[in-house]
Amino acid sequence: MGSGQLTIDLDAVAANWKALDALTGGACETAAVVKADGYGLGASRVARALAHAGARRFFVAVAEEGAAIRDALGRGPEIYVFGGHMSGDTDMLHDLDLIPMLNSIDQLTRHFEALPKSPFGVQLDTGMNRLGMEPAEWAAVRDLVLSRTPSLIMSHLASSDDPSSPQNKAQVQLFREMTSGCGIPRSLAATGGILLGPEYHFELTRPGIGLYGGRPFTDAKAVVELALPVIQTRTMLKGEVVGYSATWEASVDTQIATVSGGYADGILRSLGNKGHLWAGNTACPIRGRVSMDLITADISHLTEQPKVLHLLGPSQGVDAVADAAGTIAYEILTSLGARYTRRYSGRSG
Repeated sequence: MGSGQLTIDLDAVAANWKALDALTGGACETAAVVKADGYGLGASRVARALAHAGARRFFVAVAEEGAAIRDALGRGPEIYVFGGHMSGDTDMLHDLDLIPMLNSIDQLTRHFEALPKSPFGVQLDTGMNRLGMEPAEWAAVRDLVLSRTPSLIMSHLASSDDPSSPQNKAQVQLFREMTSGCGIPRSLAATGGILLGPEYHFELTRPGIGLYGGRPFTDAKAVVELALPVIQTRTMLKGEVVGYSATWEASVDTQIATVSGGYADGILRSLGNKGHLWAGNTACPIRGRVSMDLITADISHLTEQPKVLHLLGPSQGVDAVADAAGTIAYEILTSLGARYTRRYSGRSG
């Protein structure tokens, strides 16, 4: 096999959802965020696993993603679109029973004129300054909007991965003020917000990265394993260099393995001379640059030549790879390429 093998544990996804749901103590409903093709892991398979675990509400970024989830789950589960009602979305929203989270007065107008009897939600801006109506805008239309009974009112925490950030308290206070007495289900907490405690839970939580094994949910089960086949091994003599631009030179004779995988597969170039591949429990430093299709790693300390080396697996999770690359787990997962042979394990989905 010339391509890497990406194994996705659907039972682990389901277990992570159940664990995050349990943290709310049954006081609210737990939804699931499956945008960006289920954080790069296959939205249809992931959504079915989450539905099997008990999730009944799902969130995507754009209507086109919602169409894929509706196709996977059929009618029944509610599918919310963070991006709201964009121009050209009307038929898709109507035909597939998608619920747009309206972000502006322009979107409110579009939705009320085009789909006056269709469900909708509202997104409020409480400090992220990215999407949603600001307090003055909301005050101007609140009575009109509430008269039409939205399905959900939400906002988004900007710093929930840092429990000490004063922005968390400021946002939850503003959200309470903006929604006081509304009588509509509310949602503020994603994964980080769930971990901040009941003050942030409201009527609905919507975990994302925690479902897929990433921080800040440090108790999450690992979801992804990525094995890269070894194409060739060679002995580099002291003073020889490897890879583009000769960024690594052997200080002693060194055994090098070349594996199938590179930045075309979503393995970030920033891992060059910084990251590690793993042979079982043994770390093998990446030597030289990550190129489009190939990575070279030092296997001098191994007792036998490996057939595969792992980028993700029991010895190195997605957050460790992200730390080495100078990024976050979200980028590692959503960058996973199309050339891998994908295998889904577990009974869920």
